Amino acid sequence: MATPSTLSKSKKDETILNKIGTITRRKKDAKEVAELQEEGKNAIDSPGSPIRIDVGPEYYQMSENDERSMIEPSSREDPKVQELIKVLLDWVNDELADQRIIVKHIEEDFFDGQVVQKLVEKLSGVKIEVPEVTQTEIGQKQKLHVVINTINSMLELPKWNQHKWSIESVHSKNLIAVLHLLIAIARHFKAPIRLPENVSVSVVVVQKRDGLLHTRRVTEEITGADQIGAKPERDAFDTLFEHAPDKLMAVKQSLIAFVNKHLNRINLEVTDLDSQFHDGVYLVLLMGLLENYFVPLYSFYLTPTNEQQKAHNVSFAYDLMQEAGLAKPKPRAEDVVNLDLKSTLRILYNLFTKYKSV
Repeated sequence: MATPSTLSKSKKDETILNKIGTITRRKKDAKEVAELQEEGKNAIDSPGSPIRIDVGPEYYQMSENDERSMIEPSSREDPKVQELIKVLLDWVNDELADQRIIVKHIEEDFFDGQVVQKLVEKLSGVKIEVPEVTQTEIGQKQKLHVVINTINSMLELPKWNQHKWSIESVHSKNLIAVLHLLIAIARHFKAPIRLPENVSVSVVVVQKRDGLLHTRRVTEEITGADQIGAKPERDAFDTLFEHAPDKLMAVKQSLIAFVNKHLNRINLEVTDLDSQFHDGVYLVLLMGLLENYFVPLYSFYLTPTNEQQKAHNVSFAYDLMQEAGLAKPKPRAEDVVNLDLKSTLRILYNLFTKYKSV
């Protein structure tokens, strides 16, 4: 016969078992919910599903038809992207070591314009007049506005290329914008670095239309095949300079005769290939004569006064060559401006090959 104490103990054990059962069921239910959530996430992220990404509240505050982009996390961790970031950070740290500036994070350390300002001042020798330290967002953007505009003016890039970065994109810590900006600075100032080639990233572009956010994926090229520090292929001019310097003068005389045959028509004459093509003026005029058209004077600098204007002229001459069906010249415009004779000879020889019978 059950005593009161036995019944009490039995009810107590039963209560404990019920609690354990309830806890077990809750854990099971929680596990099932987690599994269902993971299954749903996998279904959403599968290749056949629409793009679904987490965006911050600032994206919902975008104006109608505004567009923003962000790099996909998988692209951010791509080994080639990581290598590019490391090369750029190491270069910046080397340049600014004497100012005791150390950059560690490419998005976090460049957004306010302070490091970019110091970098460009060091490379150009030009002081950018902005406040040293600004804490407010408005102050940071005002400073960044001055710094970015100064850089764009120094680089003298075409408008389409400047659109690769902006005050907003840099200040919002957009990795792609910062990479494009640093690469452009490195190219312009001929940084002694070797960038990894053919780096591209997958980007999610978010646009607000009809009050809703629409997304699409695009591939953004960050670097191409012709990079800073890339070793050019050897050609006949390398051999000529290294092993047959006695024949170099004969080659130069032949090219001088070729260019003067055409430049003489407008009362111009070349006597020194080493220096008379470095500002790009004769190259532009020569292309017009070879193709039998007048080059508008507003399209290039007839009397360039600095390296940027000279590089613009050489690049413009390259464009004219490509329009005429020639391959893009391999020498960089900066090499011609810097009086690299081999680069000048390569360009003129390509013209001679195509137009020698004109």
